[in-house]
Amino acid sequence: MKTKPYALLALVLVLFTACSTTTTKKEYKLTLGEVALTSKFQNDSITIWGGSLVKGDDNLYHLYYSRWKKDLGWAWVTHSEIAHAVSTSPFGPFTFKDVALGIRDAALWDGLCTHNPTVHKYGDKYYLYYMGNTGDGVVTGSPGNIKLNVLHRNNQRIGVAVADNPNGPWKRSDKPLIDVSEDVNSLDALMTSNPSITERPEGGYLMVYKAVGKKKKGKFGGPVVHCVATSDSPTGPFKKYDFPIFTAKGHDFPAEDPFIWYEDGMYRAILKDMHGAFTKAGQALVLFESKDGFDWSLAKNALVSTLEINWEDGNTQKVAHLERPQLYIENGKPVALLCASDIKDAHGVLQSFNVQIPIK
Repeated sequence: MKTKPYALLALVLVLFTACSTTTTKKEYKLTLGEVALTSKFQNDSITIWGGSLVKGDDNLYHLYYSRWKKDLGWAWVTHSEIAHAVSTSPFGPFTFKDVALGIRDAALWDGLCTHNPTVHKYGDKYYLYYMGNTGDGVVTGSPGNIKLNVLHRNNQRIGVAVADNPNGPWKRSDKPLIDVSEDVNSLDALMTSNPSITERPEGGYLMVYKAVGKKKKGKFGGPVVHCVATSDSPTGPFKKYDFPIFTAKGHDFPAEDPFIWYEDGMYRAILKDMHGAFTKAGQALVLFESKDGFDWSLAKNALVSTLEINWEDGNTQKVAHLERPQLYIENGKPVALLCASDIKDAHGVLQSFNVQIPIK
């Protein structure tokens, strides 16, 4: 019995389709799980913000976070310090232990403020990257009335503290790790802030950081962008690349707070979409990807979370902000997403907390 040509062609197409289906790479996606009530870290008298997590050789989970007295208002730019808490689980509950990076000599670049930590273990040492600044220490706002002290805001620089143990002591430098560029036309001529760093597969380190230039008139300068820098060492020196990433046409300040990492052959970044520049979800957390760490594009499964938290008791809470995303990664895979969040009380005052969200 002879097989008809069209029947043979159909068989080949079926086999080809089956092979294609089994070999097609699944599109990357970050899916968030329900959050345990014990995964909410807050304090009645202290504003808590921006946490980052590392596991120590003591099998404890060490959380580093920004904090300042709540009665000062939204005074992160003048009075933030980086504190340290511990837990037996990446999902808490966390207990305050000590202040990792506090106030020191106001004459130093980070003498009065340390903020927005991101912590990593490279080799046998721990590296705590952060924003620091100094200035006159004057709080220009009040609870419910946010006004940034422009001197402190523009004095922001990037630093790193190093320790042999997550309990410290942390050795800080008297000079910034990433300072502003002397060229007034550079993207980071006015200030540098909010570092994120990852190891490169070929060796060395890739950093993404927030930068503000002087091209726009006014005391706050601009534009506000994100830049890339590379180094052979986690403590620098870093080579800067003077071009912006995470840009969006028609948006002057589209992105904030990127966290970068390398997984499955790609650099990835989760960041805050300031106002719907990248998706139709409005302010949200979104996912970017890159083959080389320099050329970034929006991921296919871009939307990670809108401004809500799904608690394990079945309650979905709408929040005013969900930002400062930091992944806790174990064995090369994301385990938890740490975010700073808040709600407005009856008086319009922001009440903040850190949350540890499981990754499915």
